[in-house]
Amino acid sequence: MPSHREKCEAFASLHQQPGAFVIPNPWDAGSARLLEGLGFAAIATTSAGLALTLGCADGDITLAQKLAHCTQLAEATSIPINADFENGFADDPDAVAANTLALAGTGVAGCSIEDFNRDTHELYEFNLAVERVHAAAQAVATLGIPFQLTARAENLLRGVNDIDDTIKRLQAYAAAGAAVLYAPGLSSLEDLARVTAELDQPFNVLAPFFHGASTADFAAAGAKRISLGSALHSATLQPLLDAGAEMLERGSFEWIGGMASGAEIKRLLD
Repeated sequence: MPSHREKCEAFASLHQQPGAFVIPNPWDAGSARLLEGLGFAAIATTSAGLALTLGCADGDITLAQKLAHCTQLAEATSIPINADFENGFADDPDAVAANTLALAGTGVAGCSIEDFNRDTHELYEFNLAVERVHAAAQAVATLGIPFQLTARAENLLRGVNDIDDTIKRLQAYAAAGAAVLYAPGLSSLEDLARVTAELDQPFNVLAPFFHGASTADFAAAGAKRISLGSALHSATLQPLLDAGAEMLERGSFEWIGGMASGAEIKRLLD
């Protein structure tokens, strides 16, 4: 099993390679192992996927639950993991910094911190948002390893349709020390290219907001990292809902024909 330093170095290296890479989002140790078995070089957690596995709504997970989840995934896999760390589980910059260090201690190779307060359902005021990123970046710098801190500008995702403000926030987060930048809610390759043209750091794009775009399209528009959010988890739930409806409404079991091969799953886990 690679060391924490080796995982962080491998993750940092992925952000420096040509083109773009896909970082899928498992929701538990089993799905993480399967994605590693398929050949992905890195994975990322999903706050919504984790919440659903625990019967909670996105945003209702506690810091302790998040840390336990990240520890479990890091121990189960040998590839780098980026953690969806929501808002850092604190408003105060010093508390965000302390929580980020606690997260790094789980063995993940990076994390994203958003500028949205999930309690008040508002964006953090600009200066406070920048201070939060700066505090987390300073904390990460004390680790002595290339832990990848991603700063998320949430405005487009939260109903503030202002790309100029998105760019302003991302540039400020980069100046504050973020290694990777992210603006979920972008939905066109034109807007993606407009944003990335104004940035120097690697950019993470959320693929489910784009219809028909390929890895090559995202790379051409300036993205470096392509994540999926909770899309993979949601995709696995639809067959469950369909099978349940079939059994209840038709009393049949045709869904069994679409089951994954037990032998293939075992092969990927070995």
